[in-house]
Amino acid sequence: MKLFTGPPLSQFSDRPEEARAETADAGLARQVSTRPARVIQIARLVSGGRWRVEAMRSISEPLLIWFTRGQGRITVGGVTRGYGAHNAVFVPAGVMHGFEVSPQTHGAVVFFGHGAPVALPKEPQHLRIREVAPQVEVSGLIDNIQRELDSGRAGSDRAAHLHLGLLGVWLERHIDTAQDSRRKPDAARKLATRYTEVLEREFRSGKGVAQYAQTLGVTPTHLTRVCKQTCGRSASDILHDRVIFEARLLLCETTMPIAQISETLGFNSPAYFTRAFQHRTGKTPSAFRRQG
Repeated sequence: MKLFTGPPLSQFSDRPEEARAETADAGLARQVSTRPARVIQIARLVSGGRWRVEAMRSISEPLLIWFTRGQGRITVGGVTRGYGAHNAVFVPAGVMHGFEVSPQTHGAVVFFGHGAPVALPKEPQHLRIREVAPQVEVSGLIDNIQRELDSGRAGSDRAAHLHLGLLGVWLERHIDTAQDSRRKPDAARKLATRYTEVLEREFRSGKGVAQYAQTLGVTPTHLTRVCKQTCGRSASDILHDRVIFEARLLLCETTMPIAQISETLGFNSPAYFTRAFQHRTGKTPSAFRRQG
């Protein structure tokens, strides 16, 4: 079976028309070596549908989510935690994640871009910033990055990268501060993280949970039990969420025929893909594409 090997489509853009053009037809097979940094408000990210942030997915660049209002749950690498106001969540490139949103959720997402010369953590981080001074500091850094990116003045890109570097320093300092109180991941969390890592690499293969469990050296029952323990969802639910997220992106942002999308994502037939997509979204792929 020929699988899709182009660049991941799950890279948010605040310019949907550019995203569609970039991923359409020949663009699907083009590897993107660089992608600029950007700052996008959470409200703008979800304007195209809550699935764009709530479904399990990964992107090929690091990002920082800064929540300023609201609360909910965020899942990173198969582990779910609650988030609230003044929480900073760093997600490295390629790590599967998704978070709940509500009308009360406010904040911004900083996308560091590809190849940015910024020292960043290697592992996911969830920081609860309780003191006012560092809250003001990180908000100011994000505002400065946004201001420079929007200004178009001479040297604005360089200035934005310098502020991104300062944001990296802010992360490093607060990770060090929180290090002593952070609990080491137990066996269940390690297994859930390994599952999401393997799933992210192979979700287009058509494999089921039993095959992923075999790769990880556990039974499907144990894998499901662990996923429910760490993030409140079954292994199958995480798998289907990731696949259908990719299907939505391909339907929204490319002109790829539905039959080809079905094959790309490892489904045995377009009819089976249609049933699975409709079960998950309440719409057929063609109806979803028309409304997108």
